[in-house]
This record gives sequence, structure tokens and C-alpha cells, in this order.
Amino acid sequence: MDWSAPAYVLSFRAFGERDAVVSVLTEEHGRFAGLVRGGQSQKNKTHWQPGHLVNASWRARLSEHLGTFTGEAIKNNSAHLLHSPLGLATLLSACALIDLTTPERMPLTGLFESVGDLLPLDEGADDLARYVRFENEVLCALGYGLDFSRCAITGTQDDLAYVSPKTGRAVNRVAASPWAEKLLVLPDFMHKALVPSWDDIAAGLHLTGHFIERHVFHHMPVYALNQLSAKRERVLDLVDKCRMVAPRLLESKPLMSIS
Repeated sequence: MDWSAPAYVLSFRAFGERDAVVSVLTEEHGRFAGLVRGGQSQKNKTHWQPGHLVNASWRARLSEHLGTFTGEAIKNNSAHLLHSPLGLATLLSACALIDLTTPERMPLTGLFESVGDLLPLDEGADDLARYVRFENEVLCALGYGLDFSRCAITGTQDDLAYVSPKTGRAVNRVAASPWAEKLLVLPDFMHKALVPSWDDIAAGLHLTGHFIERHVFHHMPVYALNQLSAKRERVLDLVDKCRMVAPRLLESKPLMSIS
């Protein structure tokens, strides 16, 4: 059995002294793992890094076997992020989220497209907005997607400002007022084409994080939970730093004189 397809690398781990086990995401075959012989060589290690797009070929005698990967790099998506800590952390968190939460060998066409829409990443709030929406796409693929189409109480689409922490459905600002303190904030960029602030990004990560913890974390083995939590916490910490820096940058800008 064998196949060849473009694939995003999700994880790379050493196997023995020379080889590596690699996990990738393809459009048709979903998440797939395989052995890369000589994977720890400098050439192979460079190709098979998380976030890279490769033309992967998988081969095994039987479909239930681990199989082996060979492949050629199509695009190195992490090269320009070496001096961008937040961009790199976001890319690694996205790869870990798919690698550690999605079922293996199940076609996930929507998620493959979502990874493409997520890239390229940088340090801007608009890049992080794509990542927050990506987390919701993962929730959707797992059957826990959030519903921002209309208010759960009134059925209207106007002034959606909160999300129920139990149902994941949006709630209108006025209708939510009696219970606002118990609801999750819905940032406008999650359902409108708006450029977010860093505070909006933090609120969005809190929103998707609540449902990832609620629906996904308790199904995960401890080692996977620790890996994913660490990568996501790195993103949260860097976003908090951006939130602290942004007001100082605004204050430092000189006022333009009006002549």
C-alpha cells in the first residue's frame, strides 16, 4: 500500500540513533504517521520540521503497519519565523493541536485548508486572529464548533457579544445582560471582518481555550496534554507581552501638528 500527497508536517521525534517518526496532515488521508529512515541526518531533519509543507510518499506492506515516509520539501514555513517568537510559537501550537487531538487516518479536508489559510504567520494581531479562528476550526472538526450565527435567546444576528460556556452559542448583548458575568466574551473579529486589538486576541484565546479544555483535554493522555498545554501556554504568554507593550507604543508616538 502506498500514497503520495502534499502534507504539512505536524511532529518530528527521534527513533533510535538515526531514524525519526514523523506525523503529517494530508487533505485526502488525514493525519498519518510514518518512519523516516535516516531522519536525524541534517538534510532530512531540515525537511521534516513541524509546519513545513512537503510532498510526502508513504509506503507499507500492509495498511495497518507504521510504514515509511520519503519526501521533498515544498515550502519551509518556519524559516522566516526564526526571529519571530510569537509567530513560531503559534505555528508549533497549531501543529500540536492537530497532531494530538485529531483521529489518525481520517480525512480532514477542512483542516488541511485551514492550515493553508493560517500561513504565513508573523507577529501581528491579524496573524493571531487567524490562529484563534483556526482553533475554532479544529473544534468544528472534532464536533465541538462554536455557533456565532445568531443569538441563542432571541434568534437575531445583531450585537452578538457573549458565548454560553456550556453550549458554545452566541448571545446578544442586551439579552445576555442578566448573566453577562457568567458568559464568555465574544470578540468581534471572531464573526466579523475586523482587525483585532491584542486584548481582543486574548479574549479569543480564552474563548476557544475554554472549549478545548472542556471537550478535548479530558480525552487526552497525560503526555499529550502536557505537550499541547505547554505549546499553547507559550502563545498565551507572548500575547500577554504584546498587550503590555502595545499601550506604551501608542503613548510614545508624537502627536502630528495641524497647520
